[in-house]
Amino acid sequence: MAEHRLPATPETTVDVFDRDTPPVLTVDPGDSVVVGSLDAAGYLERRVDGPTMFSDRRGHCLTGPIAVRGAEPGLVLQVHFASITPGDWGWTTAAVKDNALNRRLGVAGGPASRLTWDIGDGTATSNLGHTVAVAPFLGVTGVPPAEPGPHSTIPPRAAGGGNIDCRDLVAGSTLSLPVTVPGALLHLGDGHAAQGHGEVGGTAIECPMTTRVTLTLSADPVVPGIHAETPEGRVTFGFDADLNQATADALDTMLTWLQRLHGVDKPTALALASPVVDLRITQIANETWGVHAVLPHGAIR
Repeated sequence: MAEHRLPATPETTVDVFDRDTPPVLTVDPGDSVVVGSLDAAGYLERRVDGPTMFSDRRGHCLTGPIAVRGAEPGLVLQVHFASITPGDWGWTTAAVKDNALNRRLGVAGGPASRLTWDIGDGTATSNLGHTVAVAPFLGVTGVPPAEPGPHSTIPPRAAGGGNIDCRDLVAGSTLSLPVTVPGALLHLGDGHAAQGHGEVGGTAIECPMTTRVTLTLSADPVVPGIHAETPEGRVTFGFDADLNQATADALDTMLTWLQRLHGVDKPTALALASPVVDLRITQIANETWGVHAVLPHGAIR
């Protein structure tokens, strides 16, 4: 199997999802790609007031699309994250938007906060002197909607994924995305050096990233929809403007997985889930709520 390199350049980056964007790289199933990505804003220098990749940016600065030969709707693209390495700097902002949450917290309409971070040796240190551990992952891993035209990169989608912002998708994880368009047309970016579940301030430690992925295709997914296997366990997702609906979608798919794993009916799967399955708010930052259900490895023997 071949390994390819795809740096972030003006020719290899986009700021929307669009099925008609020509691929910047075409690979065979089983190939690996070392993908360079800028931070979400696409800063070209190590400063938050510097020039950006897009002068009139519409969404995240993403690298791609990457086409996979043989990918067609009905198949599943499996993205295995072999390694995820952050750059040496990042930034975080909060209290920027005038939205319902910030109004509830009493931080809307006032001064926003911006932190910059030095990243290295497994930690990030802010300009104010605070240090946190890093656990890098990509906020955006997705394929474009089947409908033609440009689509925002901001809301995650049950069809195609995208801005999932799931901190559990660390190195060693495999994310399964149902293919929506011929070639799959994978986009990667929005590197996060660290993020809590929820991404409560609206951004994580946004940073450049170098990610090595291996891309395969499957015709027989273990469950429908977007799902993953991580070093911690099996993960299913729900995305909806209604938090209750997102929660139910994530749990419903997890129950299907439990039924297949243990040969039980759905009520029994729910009974098995209750002692061991975690429901986590993936993110609240992207116009569409994200919830993921986690079944830890070895939790049921």
